[in-house]
Amino acid sequence: MIFSPLRRLPSHPATPPALHVVAAGEDRFGHPHTLGFSSILFKVSGSETGGSLFILEHMHLMPGGPALHMHLSQEEWFYVMEGEIAFQVGEQRLHLRAGESVLAPRLVPHTFSSVSATTPSRMMIAFCPAGKMEQYFHDGEVNPKAAGTPEFMARYDMKMIGPSPFWKAWAFHQ
Repeated sequence: MIFSPLRRLPSHPATPPALHVVAAGEDRFGHPHTLGFSSILFKVSGSETGGSLFILEHMHLMPGGPALHMHLSQEEWFYVMEGEIAFQVGEQRLHLRAGESVLAPRLVPHTFSSVSATTPSRMMIAFCPAGKMEQYFHDGEVNPKAAGTPEFMARYDMKMIGPSPFWKAWAFHQ
């Protein structure tokens, strides 16, 4: 087989999909979500991108965050919009401020936590491809305690590695 740089790309539909504007502080579907440590607003649904992208906004992010985990099928990109957020990506620890971002590649353990209990943080997260992440947040909201368990996470192509290293740090400050 000969590679041709001029190969034909998939055709686009004759009628482009409807434009969906999501206002500041609003959820794409009009209903904010939560897993207990922030308010979550869906901005771009996986169904709108043919499964290639899912974007959400964490508002009022407080210390805590998710368990140390990794995605088997997605890259996860974080963009800090307000405040300061601590991250662990692989073995590296980072403190990012507004305007900074980090990519957690698939199969690399990661977690995050707001640094301040008095000044909540806000960030955008993009999952590429979308995979089962949107459904994870829907189902996790119904049972937030189960959302952080290995069995629950495995249903959505994630693997729980262990507790967040930030949980211990915040327990001493409270």
